[in-house]
Amino acid sequence: MSGHSKWAGIKHKKAVIDAKRGKLFSKLIKEVTIATREGGGDIETNPRLRQAITKAKEANVPADNLNKAVLRGTGALPGVTYEDVLYEGYAAGGVAVLVEAATDNKNRTSAEMRRIFSKLSGNMAGSGSVAWQFTKKGLIIVNAKDADEDTLMGIVLDAGAEDLKQEGDTFEITVEPKSFEVVKNALKDNNIKVESDELTMIPASYIKVDESQANQILNLIDALDDNDDVAHVYSNFDIPEEILEKHI
Repeated sequence: MSGHSKWAGIKHKKAVIDAKRGKLFSKLIKEVTIATREGGGDIETNPRLRQAITKAKEANVPADNLNKAVLRGTGALPGVTYEDVLYEGYAAGGVAVLVEAATDNKNRTSAEMRRIFSKLSGNMAGSGSVAWQFTKKGLIIVNAKDADEDTLMGIVLDAGAEDLKQEGDTFEITVEPKSFEVVKNALKDNNIKVESDELTMIPASYIKVDESQANQILNLIDALDDNDDVAHVYSNFDIPEEILEKHI
């Protein structure tokens, strides 16, 4: 399966995050607080919060921690005020890197981002230099053994999906964010198991890199992901899955 598959990149990210479970908890809780602050504490009217809580529950974050995170977001409990920040840059081979962070100190986080990029064969770029290459989409992955393509196509397109294509042994369903929950519910109603689902940033095109560049890119992305202030890291690399698997 080609490395440009979005699922290959997601699997790599999941494997890395699973190895850092403690940091994952703190990042998920922070996202719940920020989502609440931005859109309110009602999951019915705040899709970002709904997604954040779903992901946190999937990772077995305790319910009490989530409730406190929501209360901090609404201001009912005191807590640190976080600000969403976007960092842009390039990795080896000219690969674009987009970093979504949440910080209580922009100066500290900016300095740390510059240090990581510089240390690991990358460089920071100005605002807008990379972000234009990415579009926010919902991405839903279904294992090919769990659904017939024609049946799946009918279900997801009727529910508002943009596209469905097969990549190796999985189907990748692309959805506008506003239709994300509707498509997920349609799959659930038809008893189709979802392998993975997330709101993500999908690049308009991908850059193929060799193994040496791939290792440099993945080391940079892992270091960025490991930073406490970083919520998500997106890139447009095309790396064969066997190289991704060796790097985990």
